[in-house]
Order: sequence, then C-alpha cells, then structure tokens
Amino acid sequence: MLSFRITSIVQVWVVFLALMLAWPAAATPVASDLRQRVEQLKETGKINVAGVSIGAIDLLPQLYERSEFNRLWTRESDIEALLAAIRTSDQDGLDPDDFHLQPLNRLRRELNATEKPQKPGAAADFDLLLTDALLRLGYQLFYGKVDPESLDAGWNFERPLLNEEAVPAIESALRSGTIAELLRSLEPQDPTYAALKRALKRYREIKARGGWGTVPAGPKLEAPMEDARVEALRRRLQVTGELSTTAGGPRNLFDGSVVQAVKRFQTRHGLDADGVVGLATLAALNVPVDARIDQIRVNLERTRWLGRTAERDYLAVNIAGFDAVLVRNGERIWAARAIVGRPYRMTPLFRSDMTYIVFNPTWTVPPTILKKDLLPKVKSDPSFLTRNSFKVVDRGGQTVDASAIDWSTARAGTLPYQIVQQPGTKNALGRVKFMFPNKYQVYLHDTPDRTLFQRAARTYSSGCIRVDQPVELARLLLNGAPEWSPARIDKVLAGKKTVTARLPVSVPVFLLYWTVEVPADGSVHFRNDIYERDAPILAELRKEFRPTVRRPKPADPETVPEAGGEQAPTVAPEEVMQRVPLKAAGPTVAGAPPPVTATP
Repeated sequence: MLSFRITSIVQVWVVFLALMLAWPAAATPVASDLRQRVEQLKETGKINVAGVSIGAIDLLPQLYERSEFNRLWTRESDIEALLAAIRTSDQDGLDPDDFHLQPLNRLRRELNATEKPQKPGAAADFDLLLTDALLRLGYQLFYGKVDPESLDAGWNFERPLLNEEAVPAIESALRSGTIAELLRSLEPQDPTYAALKRALKRYREIKARGGWGTVPAGPKLEAPMEDARVEALRRRLQVTGELSTTAGGPRNLFDGSVVQAVKRFQTRHGLDADGVVGLATLAALNVPVDARIDQIRVNLERTRWLGRTAERDYLAVNIAGFDAVLVRNGERIWAARAIVGRPYRMTPLFRSDMTYIVFNPTWTVPPTILKKDLLPKVKSDPSFLTRNSFKVVDRGGQTVDASAIDWSTARAGTLPYQIVQQPGTKNALGRVKFMFPNKYQVYLHDTPDRTLFQRAARTYSSGCIRVDQPVELARLLLNGAPEWSPARIDKVLAGKKTVTARLPVSVPVFLLYWTVEVPADGSVHFRNDIYERDAPILAELRKEFRPTVRRPKPADPETVPEAGGEQAPTVAPEEVMQRVPLKAAGPTVAGAPPPVTATP
C-alpha cells in the first residue's frame, strides 16, 4: 500500500513538472518593461527614459530582441566598466554628458537605495540607458561625434559600417566582461590619436596649474634689448617648456637663452623662426590655453573621422601644415614642404588614387586665372605671352599668332582660344606633375619659383599643391617600373617633350587638414587655421549629440582627369603622351569649398 502511494505521488510530480516545462514562462516585470519600451521605440522612432531621449532604433532593439527582452547589464563589473569609460571620455576630447552620465548616476543611486521602494520601471530604464550610452560612446569613438559631410559636402573618406558586427561584439563583451576592451578597440589605433590624447592631457594639466599670462603689447622684442615685458615673455615660455625655469640672467633682458626659446616656440607654431617677438609671434603667445585645448579636441575628432587607414602605402598632404609625406610599408620615406591654395582659392580635402606622372608638362590656363590674372597682364603688355612661353591655340588645335589678336577687347568667357604654356624653365607647373582623378582637377606639381618654400606660411597657389623635391618623389613613385629607371627619368627631364609615366601601382592620396601635430619627439605643434575649418567642428562638438544614420554610398561614375586642364584640343604637336583610359580606384568627390580647377 505504501509503495502504491509513493508511486502515485511520483507520477503526480512528473506530470506537474512536465506541464510546467511545457507552459511558457511568465516574463519578469523588468522584461515586460523592456519589451514595452523597445516596441514603443520601434513604432515611434524614439522614447524618453528618465528624462533622456533615446533614438537608437536599429541596434538597441536588436540587442533586446536577441536577449528575449531580459536585462543585458546583470554584472556590476560591466556597469562600472562602462561608467568609468564614460567618465574618462573627456580624455578623448568628448563630452561625458553625451553618454547619459548624470541620469545613469541618479538611477544607480535610486536602485541601490534600501530606505525607499524602487520606482516602477527603474530597473528597465537603467538597463536601457546603459545600452544606449554604450552605443553612443562606441559610435563617437569609431566615427566621431560630428558628421564631416555636414560640414564639407565633398568629403569622400569612406568608413566601414559596423551595424552587422556591432550586436555580436556587444553580446560577446557582455558575456566575457570585456566592455572596456571593446571600447578601446573602437577608437583609432593610429599613433597620431594616442599622441593627441597625450597632448590634450598635458595642456589640461597646464590649465589646472593656472595656464599662462599674456605678454603685453608693444614694440617688437628682440636681443639684446632690456624691456619690462621680457619678464612676462620669460614666464610665458617657461610654462610651455621652451625656456628652462633655471635660465639665468636679468629677468628683463632679452638674452641668448630667450632668443633660442622664442625660436623653439616659433617652430612649434609654424612661424618664421627668427627669434624676434613681432606681431605674429606675440599673437601666438597670447592664445589662451583653453583655445589650445579646443584645438587639440578638434584634431582628435578629425582623427576619428579617418579611423584606421588600411593602406600602408600612401601620399598625404597636410594643407594647414604646408607639408607632404610619402609613406611606404608604414614608414615615411619622403617628406617635403608644400604650397597650398590661398584662403579665397582653397585646396579641397578629399581622397583619390594617383595613377600617373607627367614630365615636362604643358599648362593650359584655366578660366579663373585667365580672367583674373592672365588677361589683365596681356592687355597691359602684349609681349607677356611670348616672353613666358605661352602659345595661343584655337579650337582645332592650331597655333595662332598672339600679335594678331586684339587683346584690348578680349574676354575670358568669349575668347575662342586656349592659352597654353609650353614646357620649360618658365612653366608654372615646373618639370613634373602628379595626377590623381578628382572633380576639382587638383594635382601636385613642381614650380619654377622655389623661394616661397622658405616661408613658414605657404598659401600662394590657386588650389593645386606645389611640392618641394618633386623629382625625388617621382623616382620613388616609379620605383618598381623597369622602364622608368632614374637614368631614364633624368634623360626625359633634360628634354622638352611632354611624357606621361603610368605608376606601376596606384597610390592613395589624402589631402588632409590638421592644425595640431605631434612629431616623434612628443612636442605639440600648432598651425594657423588658414581656412577657418576648426570653429565649425568645435561648435558641433559642443552641441547635443545626434548620431548620423550611416548607409553605404552609391559609387560615383568613373572620372577621367582632365590632365591638369589640358582637355581639348591637343595643344602641342610634339607631345609624347602615352595616354590610356584611367579608372579611379577610389570614389570621386564633389565640391564643398569654392571650386578650383587645374591651377598651379
């Protein structure tokens, strides 16, 4: 009898457990709250959580749907890792308030409080805010806070889309407790980024110690004068390390140690290093430390825009720094000074691929320069064209006698001719130009006037980039092409025929704009914002964060460069042009700055 009763009880329990397993588990209150909020987000496009608007309509719902609306943040260590990353995001030049720091701290205190009951939905709100904060911080570290295309419609530096990878990566980090590592992996891995972060830390430390005072205005300061303002100059230079705090001599004496300190300061700020404190140096000395901190923050944002450069071989121009570098296998193998566009004829920012070089180029004068520069000179001096090796070419490609034209009535818009400068020592493009497809018809080239390279500020072109040491650059780019030995390059340059050399491998070209650089010695170099591009970025960094929905861009149609404005007709019968159809390896670019065309 006892055995029968035990067996019956066991059978009842087996049936009960089977029914319990078959019956759907009731959702927890937190899961129900999460489901309700996520579904509202998907339906309306945004929700308000603890006074904060959440609009992550893609990734956030995916994360909770895949977790069946259970809490994602179940470990205190993960929560603390995220909050620590948010608190220290200012080290990246970001704003911790963009990542819900204050609401998260408030909700955390409420959830941990034992003296009063939790508000309904507080746990779900806390979990949602943590997830949205993670998505926001990851987005800003990877893409940047500011959308570069909102400031420059011609921006064509492509970034990978993270949408497909993000959800599994976050789930893995939450399972393994590696939230901090996940966030660190999203920031740029380029040494430039780490160097700029160190610079930001240094200048914030200078601010915390009181910053620096101003040097009073007055006549220029130079050796060996004595002036009461020299004492203020000494203090200023000691703050940023150009002058040793143990430097001796009378405090009001502009001695040799001050001269050398001023030169070091001038070098770091892109000024002529003459050791004299004139107007430009005085202005740079008196830029407040807060402005320098903002300048570093802006350039950290620019670094995030570029992210990880996959290319180990590329040519880059820093427009604001007036320099160009060629990098091969990750190592800099060539560096030279550059001359860039004037502020009213700005050199645009874009990415392209260099495909060929032209030796002994001709130069077809583009409409803008024809109208503003060349025609006025010809009208006042008809012999100007002949003296400077220009030919007048009609639409059929035939040379026209310039002396037979009535230049007094000539207008750029109606002139039925092209003005073409022939190869030679007077040619505006020098002996070589470097071509990469772009809608601006901008390129790199040599110049017959090398004196401008000696100046610290070099905004003298009409949009194109003049580079020092161009022949050396050509040799390096053609290295690996058997038909272009150094001896053949020298022989071609010694002649006067225009010859095109196709590169054995296309080379990515980046036209960039950095107003802060940190060389290998760790010193921080500031450059003037010649095109006034910093202020709009800073203004956007200070605004409320609105993430951009990123979608793959449609490819632009093929663009074949106009060979520096040498469109039609064939301007020189003696040209030896080994032309082949060119295809841009990267996307072409549409204009945001005032358009420039094939101008030296």
